[in-house]
Amino acid sequence: MSDLPQADRAGDAPHPRKTERLFGQEAAETEFLDAWNSGRPHHGWLLTGARGVGKATLAWRIARFLLTDPPARAETLDPPPGHPALPRIRALSDPALMLLRRPWDDKTKKLKTQITVDEVRRLNGFFGLSAGGRRVVIVDPADDLNPSAANAILKLLEEPPAGATLLLISHQPARLLPTIRSRCRVLRLAPLDAQSLEAAVVQAGGHPAAASPLAEGSVGAALQLSQGGAETYEALIDLFARPQMDRARARKLADACAGRTGAAAYDATMAAIDRLLHRAARAGLLGPPGDAPENEVRTLTRLAPHDAAARDWAQLSQQVGDRAAHAHGVNVDPAAIVWDALARIDAQARRV
Repeated sequence: MSDLPQADRAGDAPHPRKTERLFGQEAAETEFLDAWNSGRPHHGWLLTGARGVGKATLAWRIARFLLTDPPARAETLDPPPGHPALPRIRALSDPALMLLRRPWDDKTKKLKTQITVDEVRRLNGFFGLSAGGRRVVIVDPADDLNPSAANAILKLLEEPPAGATLLLISHQPARLLPTIRSRCRVLRLAPLDAQSLEAAVVQAGGHPAAASPLAEGSVGAALQLSQGGAETYEALIDLFARPQMDRARARKLADACAGRTGAAAYDATMAAIDRLLHRAARAGLLGPPGDAPENEVRTLTRLAPHDAAARDWAQLSQQVGDRAAHAHGVNVDPAAIVWDALARIDAQARRV
């Protein structure tokens, strides 16, 4: 099981449940502790923020806190050293803990594209067999719930079993059911400052130099950029630096992602596309980032000269993400997915 890809783990970084320290999110930790110390902790929590800022790490810290006999009033989420539940939590074998994530599909030999209702139905047995006591469910991320699974989670939030705490992680909370959002208390995690980002990168096994401004406060982005992602993003910026996309270069970029041998290139390229679209959307409202290199500033200025363009890029970002997820799930060639995304960016750039 440990050798299979894990939907809730970013690349080669340690799994969030094995990450002991959380950097730069003291405000979110304090908010949870204040709720706990009030004696009226909520049963449903929605942890929001950009990818890679520590949402899953915080969820696992909360889980360890709740399952290691916390005092009625606590000053920290750190569990007592040597508590017998800690190795079980780390091994995903604690009977009071359930993790919901996209499962591995033995038929297709790949991760499923959604968390299905069958996964959520496992909670029936979980709560039935662990009657009494405190129980914790982590959904990572809730964005991956399909409609039936989302409705099943909603029912649990509306009628929570005694002692249950549901921790829902979300990168895009606006896309969740409004009723799910309304049933949860929200913990918002901000991008990490430079010092916290560097410390978190080192904890994850990266070099301090990986904590570049382009990562925008995200540990996951920093690690990805340091492993070839920065070069891919630079190539993408150069591709759209001119009024007309160089189709031969775009085709070469897409073809490098073909088949299983191009899996790493595909991940890096789609991450670069997502980064470009988000930065273009923001540039239309606020202008290019002040720490961006000159070539990127010129490209973003051309692509997003006003707020109307910002809205268009934001919409395209969602469309490209949705199309890519669907296409990848039905085994469309990754090169075709990348080419489709590049062609859509080119078409949008021509309309600006």
